Amino acid sequence: MTPLAIGIDIGTSGARAVAMRPDFSIAGQAAFPLERFGGNHRDPAIWWRAVQAALADLLSTIDRAAVCAIAVDGTSGTLLPVDEAGRPLAEPLMYNDKVPNDAILAAVARAAPAASAAHGPTSGLAKALHFQHLPGIAGVLHQADWIAGQFRGGFGVSDENNALKTGYDVEARRWPDWIAATGMRMELLPRVVEPGDVTGRLAPAMAELVGLSREIAVVAGTTDGCASFLATGATAVGDGVSALGSSLTIKMLSDRPISAPHYGIYSHRLGNTWLAGGASNSGGKVLAQHFSLTKIIELSAAIDPATETGLDYYPLGMPGERFPVADPTLPPRLAPRPANDADYLKAMFEGIAAIEALGYRRLAELGAPALTSVRSVGGGARNPAWTGIRQRKLGVAFLPALSDEAAAGTARLALKGASEAGLV
Repeated sequence: MTPLAIGIDIGTSGARAVAMRPDFSIAGQAAFPLERFGGNHRDPAIWWRAVQAALADLLSTIDRAAVCAIAVDGTSGTLLPVDEAGRPLAEPLMYNDKVPNDAILAAVARAAPAASAAHGPTSGLAKALHFQHLPGIAGVLHQADWIAGQFRGGFGVSDENNALKTGYDVEARRWPDWIAATGMRMELLPRVVEPGDVTGRLAPAMAELVGLSREIAVVAGTTDGCASFLATGATAVGDGVSALGSSLTIKMLSDRPISAPHYGIYSHRLGNTWLAGGASNSGGKVLAQHFSLTKIIELSAAIDPATETGLDYYPLGMPGERFPVADPTLPPRLAPRPANDADYLKAMFEGIAAIEALGYRRLAELGAPALTSVRSVGGGARNPAWTGIRQRKLGVAFLPALSDEAAAGTARLALKGASEAGLV
């Protein structure tokens, strides 16, 4: 019997589950939308019901006796306060929710090192400070921590990736002393382990509920962004992953941490390597302001990616850029416009590809290794004309992404934990 590890991704629209073999091939997958339970992406009870439903669908397609480990990823920066039994005490603050308390933000700004990911109104630390005075509070947990705690039957454990925005020092591997200077009650912060570490076994009640063995290892997961990177199969220093969705996001594996807060760059730790990157305000949402998806597909067929328009575009939907240029007033550059729509689209493709290339160069300037390969995910990755332009601009090998499902990246962590526990 070939052992299987399960990765679960809980996001803003639903839950996804992937079963993976030790050779990283996918044995099964399932998804369940939050809207089936009312759609409130802020309700932990709905998160958990969607996870259970996705897991049940997955288990109906695989040999459940082969499952040996399970891990969970969640949205980065989503935080909830819990009591001693792990029951939520208030509505969670989601990854993009801002803490409106200026005193909290000022306390973090005074105490946190400039390079810390805990700065800003959406940080996990700001949210923890916001919640810490609730009556009966016993801890603050990240979204993935809480779901994993349901499986384990115990709470209070997190991973290095989710803990980063809450102020965890991933280089020293500890909660730093400066956090106490913000007024944070340190005893409310979870214990932090490395992604892929075994944190316990499936609780007896949970094993009975989902029909799995009590011997299944519950493994520390990660954030959705890190999971998406791992899912592609990128594992070597110099490997990059470009996400071509509504925005352009790039990440690459580095042999050292890269931090540049003014560019929105910080580094997640993945074992002895570091995942560094940034997100541009350019991307597919700019294309969508000018052309429908159907029109983009039609025009792309007329584009020759081997030639250059000579136009120097910086496609933005409105003024302001964060990475790889840090300029809140940077204006869009989308003129002159050619008479031919295909040439106009091509020039935008070239502009976004140039931003992508500059992004990887910016990481190298800040100390990251030179880019050696790129894997691509997102809707734009399926456009041959855009891909050809990107290959010409980046000048490195383009490798296939093994998967674009975050749950597949988390399943890789579950496999790592199962292997270290001797279950694979």
